[in-house]
Amino acid sequence: MTLGPRVLKTGIAVTLALYICSILHLQPAVFAGVAAIFTVQPSIYRTWRQLLDQLIANIIGAGIALFSIHFLGDHPITIGLVMMVVISLSLKMKMESSIPLTLVTVLAIMSAPGNENLLFTWNRFLIILIGIGSALLVNLLILPPKYKNHYLEQVQAVFQNLSLLLRTAISNEMTEKSFQEYSKKLKSDIQKLEEQYKLFDEERRNMAKLNPLDVREIVVFKQMLKTLQQGEEVLENIEEHYFQSKTSEEENHLFDHHLEQLIKYHEYFLLKYEGKMKEQEDQIEEDVMQESAAFFERILELYLQNKDQKLRLLIIASSIVEYTFHLQRLNQLIEQYYRVATK
Repeated sequence: MTLGPRVLKTGIAVTLALYICSILHLQPAVFAGVAAIFTVQPSIYRTWRQLLDQLIANIIGAGIALFSIHFLGDHPITIGLVMMVVISLSLKMKMESSIPLTLVTVLAIMSAPGNENLLFTWNRFLIILIGIGSALLVNLLILPPKYKNHYLEQVQAVFQNLSLLLRTAISNEMTEKSFQEYSKKLKSDIQKLEEQYKLFDEERRNMAKLNPLDVREIVVFKQMLKTLQQGEEVLENIEEHYFQSKTSEEENHLFDHHLEQLIKYHEYFLLKYEGKMKEQEDQIEEDVMQESAAFFERILELYLQNKDQKLRLLIIASSIVEYTFHLQRLNQLIEQYYRVATK
């Protein structure tokens, strides 16, 4: 069982919301718990954005509910129609994430006895606000997101998977079932990494004063993601084109050896960012350039000898060159980041 920060904060937010309602004698407190569940988000900015969206959407939902009760009554058909109107308005205002809780608010107001009483409506609405506020408070004060640590852990995990797949793709050492399982996990993990980067970018743009993030470091993180994405593209091209090219032993060794070298450089650059490697940038940069040039030159020769059969190899080689470019770019950004940081 995994008990992550978001799971823990959701539990605390629900507990806090229920306690506040109990102290203020507001019932039913369950609506505050539901509101807290919907409002807890993976970042401070998204929780704040969710708070604003929920406030606007719930005010509109409560207003529509009161209007409908007064003029149309609280018949189940009426409630269903109001739900449809609220969903349409939320979509129109681009507040899709607020729809579930707004529907809960409408249902809480329209489905209970005494719903024509304005004080009753305010009571239900206040309960919802307590749940939303509890979620925001917990997200701000308890286990605030550690974006950097979590992101770097994910980068390392994705790289280890990519490394294994690229090192065995040409030699075809893994069973087909295992290879496909690892490939599927790689795609899923890269998607999660993309989402994590979006959180970084949102925090940088919208919550800089509350949670300052180094812009230069964000650029490095973005390049880490791009490099892993390009590595995945190399893997996809190998799967799609390599074994249809009727390769020779020389070609197998050429691709296998070059991919091994690029993975080694990729690992070196990630460790370099963590400050675990000695200074040897010039030599590494020169090695990458020379090996990449020699590799692509040899592939081009093979292609010119047999254009029809070796076209697929040229496609793979082109994606490998792109991967090399992103590796070089990552190295340059890391150097720039530390150069400025040490001034």
